[in-house]
Parts: sequence; structure tokens; C-alpha cells
Amino acid sequence: MQRQYQFTNDGHNIVGILKGFDQATNIILDESHERVYSTKEGVQQLVLGLYMIRGDNISIVGELDEELDSHLDLSNLRAHPLKPVIH
Repeated sequence: MQRQYQFTNDGHNIVGILKGFDQATNIILDESHERVYSTKEGVQQLVLGLYMIRGDNISIVGELDEELDSHLDLSNLRAHPLKPVIH
């Protein structure tokens, strides 16, 4: 199965294996983790395991290039966290 990358409306970045979805675009991810970005330290990865995201909280879904991702040194990557989407 292909790893997916999800951006949520509240600014979270979640990576996991897509296991299922429904007509409301709710998704189920397995082996998932959240990537927390910071300008002061490297990317933290919080293990989530089996995880469900409500469809109304998803802003972007995309395939993750695992080969490219494996070459990233997340411990040295610095970035501003995404701000939540405001409606």
C-alpha cells in the first residue's frame, strides 16, 4: 500500500497508509504519525498508529514519494508550522 500525506484544516501534517474511506471522505490510516514542524528544532514525529480523520477536517491528501522521503533528514529540517484554515 502507498503512504499518503494529509494536511488537516487545523494545521496538522499526518503520514500513514490509507486503509479506507467513505462517501463523506472520512479516511482511516494505519501506521500513521504526525510530523510537527518547528523553526527551533528538527521535525518531531508523533506515533499515532491506526488513525481516523473526519472528511470535513481534511484540506489536502497526496501520495508520498517514499524514496524521496527516505532521503530527507527530518532532524535537521526547520519550518514554520502551518496555520489553521479559517473559514
